[in-house]
Amino acid sequence: MPRPAREPRPYLNPYLGGALLGVVLFLTFYVTGNGLGASAAINRLQVGTLALVAPGHVDRVAYMAEMGGGSRKPFADPSVYLLLGTFLGGLVAGALNGRVKAETRGGPHVSIPVRWALAFAGGAIMMYGARMARGCTSGQALSGGAVLSVGSFVFMFAVFAGAYALAWPLRKLWN
Repeated sequence: MPRPAREPRPYLNPYLGGALLGVVLFLTFYVTGNGLGASAAINRLQVGTLALVAPGHVDRVAYMAEMGGGSRKPFADPSVYLLLGTFLGGLVAGALNGRVKAETRGGPHVSIPVRWALAFAGGAIMMYGARMARGCTSGQALSGGAVLSVGSFVFMFAVFAGAYALAWPLRKLWN
């Protein structure tokens, strides 16, 4: 007989969550010398995986060789461990607060396969853009904003402008 689902605990106060995120960002700068961000770690995971399968290819492509060519170890970078810690920490926090479950959310006018296709397409576009911009939203907004990078503030204004521009035409898919 399946156990009844536990009622999830309320979310953390957003002001407290923001303050805690600021402390984590400070500690990340202090311990690793770099800020928070996921795209660099994902890129290192991709290069490391490719180095296991085709090390010669990594050595021939300058962009990849910087991270994993020759004797370089792409997995031995603080960003990889920050990504792993973020994933595991989120999983533990979700489990402790009764929020871990497999589900696909979407609006009444979007089928599950379409939702997955849109999610993968959006993720691919965001990852490509993150590599072109030399940082993902967390790296640009949090880490870049913390060091008062003008480019990071321009990036965040562009993200919000794009989100507002797309919210209106796509609203009917979710309502």
